[in-house]
Amino acid sequence: SSFFYRMGGRNETKVMYFILLGFPTTAEQQLLLFSALLLVYLLTVLENFLIILTIRNNHSLQKPMYFFLGNLSFLEIWYVSVIEPKMIVDVLSHDKRISFQGCMTQLHFFVTFVCTEYVLLAVMAYDRFVAICKPLRYPLIMSHRFCAQLIAACWMCGLTTSSIKLSFIARLSFCDVDRINHYFCDISPLLNISCSDSSSAELVDFILALLVIMVPLCTVVASYLCILFTVLKIPSSQGRKKAFSTCSSHLTVVVLFYSTTLFTYAHPKLMYTYRANKLVSVLYTVVVPLLNPLIYCLRNKEVRSAMRKTFTCRR
Repeated sequence: SSFFYRMGGRNETKVMYFILLGFPTTAEQQLLLFSALLLVYLLTVLENFLIILTIRNNHSLQKPMYFFLGNLSFLEIWYVSVIEPKMIVDVLSHDKRISFQGCMTQLHFFVTFVCTEYVLLAVMAYDRFVAICKPLRYPLIMSHRFCAQLIAACWMCGLTTSSIKLSFIARLSFCDVDRINHYFCDISPLLNISCSDSSSAELVDFILALLVIMVPLCTVVASYLCILFTVLKIPSSQGRKKAFSTCSSHLTVVVLFYSTTLFTYAHPKLMYTYRANKLVSVLYTVVVPLLNPLIYCLRNKEVRSAMRKTFTCRR
């Protein structure tokens, strides 16, 4: 998986491919795991596609809140598609190799989508803050142009963060160690198998992870604290319940996504010294994307009603 070349009078090693160890399974477990992962992947893509279709086809959902939800669903289709197809194939395949270029490409897109989602969830929290705390100014503040600019900013943040991180990771040397104790190319397992000084890459990864996680997280917390104080001032219990109901689904998604990724990406190299951490990765790459559309559908009356209307009319 590597070849040697001379540089400055010494031998250097360039890794041509990595082997993704994934999850050790017996022959009986392989087919079951393959079927489960394939079903979860297809359901995740289908759920998110249905949400996009419902939002596009219903005039009642042409609001900033659902514009952001549609973008979140679009993002999550790509987010799972970067990881899960390769993961599913590797369950049954004896050849679990991924080329160095393929590994860097997978890492680049995955980090882009993760970072974009962090910022997008913060933007969605800000949207709920303006809707509840500044209802009279809401149409003026959350204009179509401003919403489009916010989405563009989310993607730019994701792409920029990913490009900076990758520029440091791609420069590392991996010598003869080509086995990654994971089911996809992530930063932490790559840092663990590097035989060169990875301190600069670790520092950059930590600083960027801190910025991309903590700034959106602070925005979410500040937004919901303001929402809480505003809602508690509403005199009627029905009014308070209605205000909270518009936030509950988003808040649930935020808690699930942030809690499963926070410690992994704010504490890079140490997390992958334990095999159990692969199970945490399964939560945010497989389970959470599957649950998110269900949470929005089950906890949001407008989305449920629009879906019934869309598919009843089609039948």
